[in-house]
This record gives sequence, C-alpha cells and structure tokens, in this order.
Amino acid sequence: MALLDSKGRLFGKVSILDIGALLIILGVIFGIFFLPGKSGSVAQIGTAVETVEVELLVRGLSVKSPEAFVQSFLASETTSIVIRNQPFANVGIKSIELLPRTTPVPQPDGSVLPLTDPRPEVQNLGDFRIVLTSDAQRTDNGYVFGNNKVKVGHTLRIEGFDYDFNGSVIEIRAAES
Repeated sequence: MALLDSKGRLFGKVSILDIGALLIILGVIFGIFFLPGKSGSVAQIGTAVETVEVELLVRGLSVKSPEAFVQSFLASETTSIVIRNQPFANVGIKSIELLPRTTPVPQPDGSVLPLTDPRPEVQNLGDFRIVLTSDAQRTDNGYVFGNNKVKVGHTLRIEGFDYDFNGSVIEIRAAES
C-alpha cells in the first residue's frame, strides 16, 4: 500500500489538503486562546486595580430646590453610572458641592464683579461639582471602568431612584488613602 495514492490521499483515506486545513484551524484556535498578547481586549488580566476619584461638573441641572437635592444625593451614599450607554455599576458618592450662580456685572470704574444672578428663572437651576469613587483598572492609556476608558471630557450619565442626568468628567485621580 502506497503512502500517497493518485488522488493525493494519505493511505488512500484522508486528503493532504484536509490535514493542512485542520492544522491551520488548530493553530488559529491555539493562538486565540493561549497567546493573547498585549493587544487583546481593553481590560487586560493582570492590570493594576485601584480606587480612583472621578470629579464631574454638572451645569444647569433643573431641580426644584438645589440645596435639598444636594442633601438627598449625599444621603444615598451610592449611585449608578452609565458610560457610553453601557451600565457600569454602583459607585460611591464622596462629595457634592452646589456652585454659586453668578453673573458678571460691569462697574462704573471699568472692572467686572461676579454677583448673584437675580433672575427668577435661575432659582431652579443648579451647577454642581460631584466627586464619585470607584475601583478602576490602571492601564498605559488611562483608567478603565468595566470595559470603557474614562478620560477628562467624557460624559457620564448618573442614575438614581429619582434622578437621571449627565455630567462631564473634569478630573480623574487616585483616591487618597
């Protein structure tokens, strides 16, 4: 019995092309699962996880009473965030600060002073600086929350029992121990 017959079959049963295709498929499967390299997914196994603080700026949030909203928000202690339409998790609330609503007023000497905005329509608007805490993976390209990178300028949606609004990230820093 010949090793190869006239049709290119090994021992008259299996084609050499089939064996070659099978070896290529097995090599690809091995490469995907056992040799991922550094360019795999965004969240790499083995990256450092640390607690970070994310500072958000929320401008012009319409609420009945901004001061009461601050107290209610702080009382909840945690809130849920959504990053690029992907729910992340509950994160801790470190602080929330109601920023003053001012308007620039020119003075007779040419200077400009920021004075409290007297318009009645702005009494139900609030500007807030919010600091949230969460665990994130530190990579060479920044912090990764779940599978999403978060950087200064990104918009995060904050959801709770009775609120849902967006805030812009103005700083990400390692949490102080």
